[in-house]
Amino acid sequence: MERKQFQLGDVVQMKKAHPCGTNEMEIIRMGMDIRVRCLGCQHSVLIPRAKFESKMKKVLRSAPDKEGGAPEHNV
Repeated sequence: MERKQFQLGDVVQMKKAHPCGTNEMEIIRMGMDIRVRCLGCQHSVLIPRAKFESKMKKVLRSAPDKEGGAPEHNV
């Protein structure tokens, strides 16, 4: 099975809804554990990566690329 692709700042849809009623979460921290914030009530939850990958359904909105940021200074 192919690993799911997600990155910091993505909004993902989970298989089960949060108790507030929404199943949309924003990824706010990544590592061995992943911290997500509920977009309905703003509650944040820390989930082990393996469990997060099994509970995530799909990426709804990808994070904006940071390539359009400040230009590099060439001296």
